[in-house]
Amino acid sequence: MEENIIMVPGSGTKVIERDVKQEIETAFLDYSMSVIVSRALPDVRDGLKPVHRRILYTMHERGNDPQHPYRKSADTVGAVLGSYHPHGDASVYDAMVRLAQDFSLRYPLVDGQGNFGSVDGDPPAAYRYTEARMSKIACEMLTDIEKDTIDWDPNFDETKKEPHVLPSRFPNLLVNGSQGIAVGMATNIPPHNLREVVAGMCALMDNPDIDLAGLMEFVKGPDFPTGGIIMGRSGIRAAYATGRGKITLRGRAEIVEKKNGRYEILITEIPYMVNKTRLIESIADLVKDKRIEGISDLNDESSSRTGMKIVIEIKKDANPQVVLNQLYRYTQLQDTVGVIMLALDDGVPKIMSLKTVMERYIDFQMEVIRRRTAFDLKKAQEREHILEGLRKAVDIVDEIIATIRACKGGFAEARQAVMDNFGFDELQADAIVKLQLGRLAGLEILKIEQELGELREAIADYKDILSNDEHVKRIVKTDLQTLADKYGDERRTSIEAVSGEVDIEDLIPEETCIFTLTHEGYIKRTTLDTYQAQNRGGRGVQGMTQKDDDFTEELFVGSTHDYMLFMTDQGRVYRLKGYQVPEGSRTAKGSHIVNLLQLQEGEKVTLMLQQSAKADEDNTYLTMVTRQGLIKRTPLSQFRNIRKAGLIAIGLNEGDSLVWSHLTGGGDEIIVATHDGAAIHFTESGARAMGRTGHGVRVIRLREGDYVIGAGVCRPGATVLTITEDGKGRRSRVDDYRITKRGGLGIRNYAKGGVAGIKIVDETDDLILISANGILIRLHASDINVQSRYGSGVRVMRLGEGDKVAMVARVDRDNEAETAKVEADAGDESEPSAEELAAIEAAERADEAADVPDDE
Repeated sequence: MEENIIMVPGSGTKVIERDVKQEIETAFLDYSMSVIVSRALPDVRDGLKPVHRRILYTMHERGNDPQHPYRKSADTVGAVLGSYHPHGDASVYDAMVRLAQDFSLRYPLVDGQGNFGSVDGDPPAAYRYTEARMSKIACEMLTDIEKDTIDWDPNFDETKKEPHVLPSRFPNLLVNGSQGIAVGMATNIPPHNLREVVAGMCALMDNPDIDLAGLMEFVKGPDFPTGGIIMGRSGIRAAYATGRGKITLRGRAEIVEKKNGRYEILITEIPYMVNKTRLIESIADLVKDKRIEGISDLNDESSSRTGMKIVIEIKKDANPQVVLNQLYRYTQLQDTVGVIMLALDDGVPKIMSLKTVMERYIDFQMEVIRRRTAFDLKKAQEREHILEGLRKAVDIVDEIIATIRACKGGFAEARQAVMDNFGFDELQADAIVKLQLGRLAGLEILKIEQELGELREAIADYKDILSNDEHVKRIVKTDLQTLADKYGDERRTSIEAVSGEVDIEDLIPEETCIFTLTHEGYIKRTTLDTYQAQNRGGRGVQGMTQKDDDFTEELFVGSTHDYMLFMTDQGRVYRLKGYQVPEGSRTAKGSHIVNLLQLQEGEKVTLMLQQSAKADEDNTYLTMVTRQGLIKRTPLSQFRNIRKAGLIAIGLNEGDSLVWSHLTGGGDEIIVATHDGAAIHFTESGARAMGRTGHGVRVIRLREGDYVIGAGVCRPGATVLTITEDGKGRRSRVDDYRITKRGGLGIRNYAKGGVAGIKIVDETDDLILISANGILIRLHASDINVQSRYGSGVRVMRLGEGDKVAMVARVDRDNEAETAKVEADAGDESEPSAEELAAIEAAERADEAADVPDDE
């Protein structure tokens, strides 16, 4: 809706008329993005929200570090408000207080003096009473910030620059965790042990293909500052694998027998973020309400000297283990920690797995090292240049001194004379004129030579760093290990096995789903029963809500526990578990594939296929057919370790792309069909197996303007289904397509051309057809008559004006669905006469005899 601007006569006031719905939507969207990006969510690189980043940078900028005395918190809060954070003082002080609480952060970033709150829920003292400075480990987050290691943004009034992100020499997001609630999303990342995270980072750098099980050998699980016991590992694995999970956390309690023979329960640790006072009150209320009857007394004996100590006296005739189990069941002595690993990745909120978070941090640290090295290299080269001038000047010092003494106009004239007479540039001449006579002593001259030699070694090292990623990784590993040795400590939270524990895949029901991928890259999975079979020739139902010019390109059926292989137009392959694909309703648009796969710039997913977990990788091949008529087979074992960034599956020629891919057994028969109606039937063993980077060999010789549209693996008793773009379909016996050598022109499949796709189907299969406009229809394959490969077929889908069939998929039969038997229209099933048939076959055999397969 366009805005209507009205001028109020006589007042000079403008009134802008705008639809209130549009105004509310725009305002709320702007507010939501501001909360998400500028307030509530941490950055995956330094693990900080903007307010925390501004607090630490202000302390660094003002020298409020461990080498200097504490400063009033009010002083720091005021400086943050005045320079960087135009919000209320409470928001800044509350954030600073949390950074100082050793029961909130695993490694506090602020060293506080005074009352900064307690685990009992006591509020902190006002900021005029408390004092604070940066902790030692917080200083590591700002190391080398002056060396152009990060980008800078203007502050709110553009009078200063503030860091876009801190260099963060340790992985703060994982080590200290984060919590935040934005608009429509929330994050809850638990803290971890520094030593474990660093060990996991080093293992990932050593082996980028390491899987989750390998990472969890180093990163055992969250390590909460308040200790406790994590019950089981399935919740941890779920959180680390998918970015979401639920962890059961218990307080540490011990049953102790007293001298009088009675028992007491001694609680020394409580779950993370549980208020101790409220926990004790809830236990007292349970005793009062007689829901727990075995407790005789309850005391809080905690102190700064003895630490946490809650003593629960057990009645003489009560079973202490039963009482403890009741406490776990009814109170927060056993709590659930919901993990949502949501953070900003390049300004975009994403839920990430443990490995992805680690990869993002490693990439960021490598960038920091490169930028720091480039800065040091520039400084070293500038110093080398000056030292070279000084060394040259020492050899002609008498002439230089005479030249300077002859100058009457001061420093500038002397510098210019040295430049003119001896060929030095301005920087060198400036250093020479400023050179003290004491530097001309023999020992000082040797120092210049020594410094120059050291600089040249450093410059060579800097250049090697900038040209060698492995050198950069070694520096990152060394820095991380140094920090772990300096600040690391033992794990506080223990992990106990639970009998009968199930893994993440057992927590997710195995079900058959439809996986769809659109031309614009939106993916989703939908339960198979969403689509009911319809009569052949029906108009169908809306399959998904799509934006303009988008349509479904890929559709197939698979299990939530199967691997999904994704082939891209650049010849790379990626892999996900079926349950990692977000589930959506029948009309949902789905999630964009870039949220699930780490695609390269400009790369687009074109195919996806199912890899059963039971496949024999050594005798199974990933067989690919391209649009330009090439076929390539690669053993599946070569894709055993598909990293997040994918693997090269096929080298594509210019202008070529993948149209079909399938897992084959080495001796399968394959039929390849083209858009203009040709087909070829051959044995896959006729195409030799090759490595991942090969281009393949010719499978069918294409006539001008023709291209491959699909292929299928033959099965006993199956038929070849051909669907045309105008909605006609036909099934033909596989035997009708005689086996020939690959590389020929093939035989006729559909005389009129315009083929949309082919599938190898059984009588018990169902079909799903999707048009370019997103209309979807399901029907039984058995409803389509079997004809020879010369038949024109029957109407299987009625299309709207300008629409055409875009995708064909074979799915399992729905036996409960009823399908009417619709008769073919007159002339639909026309076949050639005997004379025409003989002429066609003679021409085909002549083409076969003339064809000579090649391996281009």
